[in-house]
Amino acid sequence: MSEHRQAWEQLLNQLQERTALAEAMGGSDKVTRQHQRGRLTARERIATLCDAGSFNEYGALAGGNHPGGEPALAADALVGGTGGIDGRTVVLLAEDFTVKGGSIGHPNAAKRARLVRLALEQGLPLVLMLDGAGERASNQRERYPNSPGDLQLVADLQGSVPVVTLVLGISAGHGALTGMFADLIIMSEGSAMFTAGPPLVEASLGIRATPEELGGAAMHTTESGVAHNLGKTEQECFAMARYFLSLLPGRSGEPPPENRDLPAAAQRSTERLLDIIPPQANRSYDMRDVLAEIADSQSLFELQPGYGCSIITALARVGGVPCLLVANQPTVQAGAITRDAAEKASHFIQVAHNFGLPLVTLLDNPGVMPGPAAEKSGVLKAAGQMFSAQRRYRGKKIVVTLRKAFGFGSSVMGMNPWDHQAISIALPSVNLGGVPAIGGAEAARADEEEAAHLREIQSGAWVPADAMAFDKIVDPRDLRNEIITVLYR
Repeated sequence: MSEHRQAWEQLLNQLQERTALAEAMGGSDKVTRQHQRGRLTARERIATLCDAGSFNEYGALAGGNHPGGEPALAADALVGGTGGIDGRTVVLLAEDFTVKGGSIGHPNAAKRARLVRLALEQGLPLVLMLDGAGERASNQRERYPNSPGDLQLVADLQGSVPVVTLVLGISAGHGALTGMFADLIIMSEGSAMFTAGPPLVEASLGIRATPEELGGAAMHTTESGVAHNLGKTEQECFAMARYFLSLLPGRSGEPPPENRDLPAAAQRSTERLLDIIPPQANRSYDMRDVLAEIADSQSLFELQPGYGCSIITALARVGGVPCLLVANQPTVQAGAITRDAAEKASHFIQVAHNFGLPLVTLLDNPGVMPGPAAEKSGVLKAAGQMFSAQRRYRGKKIVVTLRKAFGFGSSVMGMNPWDHQAISIALPSVNLGGVPAIGGAEAARADEEEAAHLREIQSGAWVPADAMAFDKIVDPRDLRNEIITVLYR
């Protein structure tokens, strides 16, 4: 054996040993405890989410050679690199709870910054998998020459490439803050995230609280609105992330991934809408049934279904074209625009704008929610922000008015005449006005003759059609095909 080969073998043995240490994570005992919690390890999560054999790890040896002689930490509690999801390359970061509770040391921070910068510079989607305790306490007594900030970089990514956050355990502090910049935030059942954990909350405020009380998945997906979707299992969370990414382009400026040749994309009659939608404006129906008729079969993915429920936001293929659907839900507060609903819609309209998804809005609402509680919630500001999101949107906008569309409620849903719509469609059952006919006359102190006139002009599509408030009045049975015709232009 040559002298050179002997020297190489020593180095390669060290590389193999250090790589094996990184891949062992926190060791068999801690891996077992992770499994006993019903959770996968960081490496198992990446292997489950990514196409088989596609993961290419970056920074595996970070944390393995502490300058102060401290014991090596496997990958410094962060597994990251690039991988394939349905054949498309993405950047992945997975906090490793088996190593120091997934906390962030200096090498960990540098790796985060490198990987987020990789996504930014190479134009690759980013997936964050959070299960960690935030910044490591020992950082205060250590000094590294470089402390890069991934928070700024993740903020820079917004609107450039799709970003998905998966909260799969307890996420605190810096990790949780990083995850907030995502286009879609998914939490697994039993997970939690917060700016500060129970010990810090008790020390600073004297309040004892469990992780679930501070930031449980159920609370964040139904009350705070911080997270969008809840998965019963980690596998369900991964499936939602994969499907979300499959409907978006890899980066801003690229076209959404269409497939017009799918059998489900074929044009068809929406005959069932005659049974689903009552023409009378004061009768309720479930908008989800309408969306199921319009969308390609098995393609509908509702976004943030437990929050702001008077508006439904969903991704779907329509004629094989990925679209964002934003629709009022008459079964919840008659579909009125609430603060929570407007905030939800604003976020996803911005996502559609960033990534060139067609926007299909379906109107059936009595306006912005009135009353002391609604005003106290800040509904006026939230509705204004939704209106601004509609005005900023520059993709293919298709507006469908099914029945009611009153006041500012019609504006925030995009029904303003000649407002960059590719088409504005209405069913013959539309009922328009600045205020509803029922109650509007009383509010305006109109006499009986004026009230009767108000009811007349708000009944049916013929007056607004005469004034070009709509481009087209259509038969409900033709609605899906009318939308597809415009999407294919």
